[in-house]
Amino acid sequence: MTKNKLFTNFDSVSSKAFKQKIQFDLKGASYNDTLVWHSNEGIDIKPFYHRDEATDFPEVPGMPSTWYIGEDIFIQDASKAAQTANEVVSSGTEALYFSADAPFNIQQLFKSLTQAEVPIHFKLQFLDENFYQDIIKKTGNRAIYLHIDLINHLAEDGNWYHNLKEDHRILDTILQKETNTLSIDIDLYQNAGATMIQQLAYGLAHANEYLAHLEKLNVSLPSITFQVAIGSNYFFEIAKLRALRQLSTVLMQEYAFAKAVTTHIIARPTRRNKTIYDYNTNMLRTTTEAMSAVLGGADTVINMPYDYIYHKTNDFGQRISRNQLIILKKESYFDAVSNPSDGTYYIEAITKQLAEKALALFKDIEQQGGFLKQLKEGTIQRKIKESAQKEQTQFDTQEKILLGTNKHPNPDDRMKAALELYPFVKINPRKTLIEPIIKQRLSEKMEQERLKTEV
Repeated sequence: MTKNKLFTNFDSVSSKAFKQKIQFDLKGASYNDTLVWHSNEGIDIKPFYHRDEATDFPEVPGMPSTWYIGEDIFIQDASKAAQTANEVVSSGTEALYFSADAPFNIQQLFKSLTQAEVPIHFKLQFLDENFYQDIIKKTGNRAIYLHIDLINHLAEDGNWYHNLKEDHRILDTILQKETNTLSIDIDLYQNAGATMIQQLAYGLAHANEYLAHLEKLNVSLPSITFQVAIGSNYFFEIAKLRALRQLSTVLMQEYAFAKAVTTHIIARPTRRNKTIYDYNTNMLRTTTEAMSAVLGGADTVINMPYDYIYHKTNDFGQRISRNQLIILKKESYFDAVSNPSDGTYYIEAITKQLAEKALALFKDIEQQGGFLKQLKEGTIQRKIKESAQKEQTQFDTQEKILLGTNKHPNPDDRMKAALELYPFVKINPRKTLIEPIIKQRLSEKMEQERLKTEV
């Protein structure tokens, strides 16, 4: 029996024919002015994408076959942190991301962890050579990642941990013992208001500073980790992660010692669009952002609780955020297909444009002396501020909508008594080597005004 082919009686329609029909239906209105919209990245988005134009889309290398459900755990007491880790792993977490701002009992942490096969990540807010060496010694057979990013600390804090020379010496020493250490945190740039092209270019230039330095060392580097914040522009964020893999691979090929290096991406929802009013809407935002992360090819996705902005860590918020990822993976089968956006004309076109524009900006940064030089001169900070202000103006004029905050707010919503954490930018005047890059949410000013008028 011959299998009937669908649509064999219909002629294919070319891209040109589609556009002619659209022009006819517009009845004289401008095609570009009416249907083409312009993104903050300088990319014009057409009303349709056709296979006639789907040519020369480069492959996205290193897409993962699956992804991990990660969870943030802050360490104050090592034993309690380990207990929390054991509980969340038994509830569906597949990767642990520990952070701390002071030394803790490493032996107690590892001794109390019962899940030896779960990857463990450490992001510490201090740089202590002996402490890191102790972590490496007590690791055993566990898979660990030490996320040491000197440049990110400089950019966010305004100072090195110690000084340029000492920080690099410590990093070089640790890399000789544990090579899963090189980490590029571009989360900062997104949360401060940088465009996607800036995020990609700054991340690439940021990574290049390390690679140029490490080229002089005899280090076997198996992987490089990029930590990324995902915003609400659904398809663009998918394309952003795909472009990041392309650009990272291109950069690695320029260094003989890094040609075999793989790219590992840890993705989180952004803080920038999260709100304290109508806070349940944050669950919708984080769900679509997590979807973008998965479809874009993140290796590990760590969700943000809906009340993260104003509540202390609590079991309910953490469970909801974890379950969002479990539903995506176990019930929606978001791990069933590797690289699901491959061949999608729209996403492929955006990916290519983001990569090309980011690469051009990266080359300009290198021609001007490199990322660190521009960071010290204040150029990077100024460019991010300009992009952030443009986005802020869009929010203030309701061109960019955050439902429940600048559109359809609930006038009966009261939050003053619910704030357990200070949800706004904190100013800490002090002497710094450079101007810090500041993370700031779009709704902060509006929320502060509302809090003042609450009865």
